[in-house]
Amino acid sequence: MDALSGLMHGFAVVLQPQLLMFCLLGSVIGTLVGVLPGIGPLAALALLLPVTFTLPPIAGMLMLAAIFYGAMYGGSTTSILLNLPGEAASVVTCRDGYQMALKGRAGPALGVAAFGSFIAGTLSVIALTFFAPILGSFAIRFGPPENFALMVLGLVCTLYMISGSVLKGLVMIALGVLLGTVGIDVVNGRERYTFGTINLTGGVEILALVIGLYGVSEILLNVERVISSTLVTEKLRHLFPTRADWKASAAPIARGSLLGFLLGVVPGGGPITAAFMSYAMEQRISKTPERFGRGAIEGVAGPESANNAAVGGSMVPVLSLGIPGTPVTALLLGALIIQGIQPGPLFIQQQPDLFWGIVASMYIGNVFLLILNLPMVGLWVQLLKVPYKYLFPVVLLLSVVGTYSANKNVFDLWVMLGFGAFGWLLRKLRYDLAPLIIAFILAPMMEQSLRQSLVMSSAGVWFFAQRPIVVVICVISAVLVGLIVFKPRKNIPSGGDL
Repeated sequence: MDALSGLMHGFAVVLQPQLLMFCLLGSVIGTLVGVLPGIGPLAALALLLPVTFTLPPIAGMLMLAAIFYGAMYGGSTTSILLNLPGEAASVVTCRDGYQMALKGRAGPALGVAAFGSFIAGTLSVIALTFFAPILGSFAIRFGPPENFALMVLGLVCTLYMISGSVLKGLVMIALGVLLGTVGIDVVNGRERYTFGTINLTGGVEILALVIGLYGVSEILLNVERVISSTLVTEKLRHLFPTRADWKASAAPIARGSLLGFLLGVVPGGGPITAAFMSYAMEQRISKTPERFGRGAIEGVAGPESANNAAVGGSMVPVLSLGIPGTPVTALLLGALIIQGIQPGPLFIQQQPDLFWGIVASMYIGNVFLLILNLPMVGLWVQLLKVPYKYLFPVVLLLSVVGTYSANKNVFDLWVMLGFGAFGWLLRKLRYDLAPLIIAFILAPMMEQSLRQSLVMSSAGVWFFAQRPIVVVICVISAVLVGLIVFKPRKNIPSGGDL
């Protein structure tokens, strides 16, 4: 089906009371996650992955996707009112948003952030509607050799998520691949790295790994910090930007939408990079760059639009190719695998209800979030008063319940706690966790595609050279590796460092 008929089919799927409820619930949770500092969308998605076990695939994915883009909306509230980012992509919003609040313009700052997020989010979903099916229709020609090359490309692109040492990133990728091979070999039935325990014959439980690395380690990091901030104001008025505010913000919103979507599509880009690059671009092209950092509304409109547009862009490779470009989309990919759904080039054709349902829900979710972040902003302001010491026990309880509910296995709790302590240590040593998670998810699929490819021909590895698409993908991978090796990279903050 074409894009328009597919979208109409998606709306027909989603416009049911139960699915709308899950979309709204995800939007509320995402906004809450964005507003409250110290949790973040990664930890929230990790904690809520177990919920997808008891839900139909489409309901679970709608809710998880809504949490993702909802956190982009909610993060601006904390940044503007507390000078404390609710999630990593809102770090740059603190610079001008908080200064606007100090000048008594918190309302217009929150208003332009909400409207900019809505406009950019909608535009990016429109682009997703037309671009992902085109990419998916091309990728449908892929066989096991092409899928193997795609997985290799996915691992190479993971290097672009690394904010610090590339060597540390390679270590994380290697560790992720190693963990992905734990269990019984699907070809010969032999045990690998199980150390004689039956609990590891099925492999490392993805929920225990993800919740430990992101949920538990996030708790350990935050209990170390003493977060003390004061609300600039508790009563907000005049949330709607003035005509002058709109005139100043219109172009940054448009530029941020385009830049955010493009960076979202590129693996390793995502909301964080998009927000920082948008701010840098607006400051550079401004006729009065000295205003930035002192309450320039363009410094709020551009980054907030960019980080929301990047959400739609980042969904393109994961839904059409099965390649996660950001840590959050890696968790979404893991959620599909947990549901028994094989992501990849055939996903759109084999799961049209799920694909178009997710796309249609993003249109609806943007409307929900605009309502949640303007008329209900007073509620979020009150929630900012809750001390973190009351939040982290609840988060820890959710971690334990979520992990145990997967297999009803106490061993998984020990795995979760072990990876929680390990993740805390890695983050203290400035290691990025995202490469480990992505490699852990891609490694089994990569191994399966490689073995299938070798069975297809007696030519061995030379069989890959006979497939033009494989050669092209491998050349792209080699070029990307060359760019990393021979070109210095800028140090872009990563969600794993926060």
